[in-house]
Amino acid sequence: MNLRRHNLAVPVALLAICLGTSGARAELVLPRPSPNASVSQTIGVTNFTLTYSRPGVKGRVIWGGLVPYDSTWRTGANEPTSLTTSDEITVAGQKLPAGKYSVLTIPRRGEWTVIFSGQKDLQGSSNYDPKQDVMRVTATPDTTQPHQEWLWLGLDDLTPNSGNLVLGWQRLRLAVPIAVDVNATVLAGARREIAAAKSDDWRTPHRAATWCFDNSVALDEGAAWLEKSLSVQQAYANLSFKARWLAKDGKKPEAIATAKKAIEAGKASKPQVDTSTTEKLLAEWTAKK
Repeated sequence: MNLRRHNLAVPVALLAICLGTSGARAELVLPRPSPNASVSQTIGVTNFTLTYSRPGVKGRVIWGGLVPYDSTWRTGANEPTSLTTSDEITVAGQKLPAGKYSVLTIPRRGEWTVIFSGQKDLQGSSNYDPKQDVMRVTATPDTTQPHQEWLWLGLDDLTPNSGNLVLGWQRLRLAVPIAVDVNATVLAGARREIAAAKSDDWRTPHRAATWCFDNSVALDEGAAWLEKSLSVQQAYANLSFKARWLAKDGKKPEAIATAKKAIEAGKASKPQVDTSTTEKLLAEWTAKK
């Protein structure tokens, strides 16, 4: 072996590694004057994500100054503000399909216009194309709010199936009502999951049937899902649930017989389950027989 040649090769290899490493060096990250923000919220089973940047007031005149009236505004800073929804929703009474949208606004001294755009190449509002609007709604701001230094966007005023898409900045608060059809969304999801369930999956139709029963929604469909669950496997959970359903329907003898089967199944299962709740119900139903 040529030792001289071998020894020279080592520094050359090291130099190549160093040069390669310097070329792959991470880009310097500096703070933005308007920091990025992301807000996630679930209403019912519908997931929302808002992504935007938060400019500050910094002593400036915002409305009619930094943000002109009667002009399209990106509703934030830096990249376009976006709203993503996992399901179809209703915005101020209009249907908006599931998807990701850029949110722009046209501020005015009175009623604002709020725009949901499907434009993919949007850069702020400089190349905004109105032809790609998916929806426009209107809302009137409240300008008597406490001072909000940094722009805030989010979902507020929540109920189990609704909320407001809210913009707050300086002393202004703009709220756009949003609603979700929880029952329709849950039922659609249940139908999909049950259709795709494995042949030995009794739990998915059982859970769907329980939701229908507890919420008094699509009871005929829920009853069919319960029977499907029982046809796959008769376990304490679905048998005891069947007993409760029979009792609610006024079928006391059938409820008693099914409760006894549930208790037997629970005591025979491994690990053994707590059957005390059904035993108490059975005692009540037997006493009133």
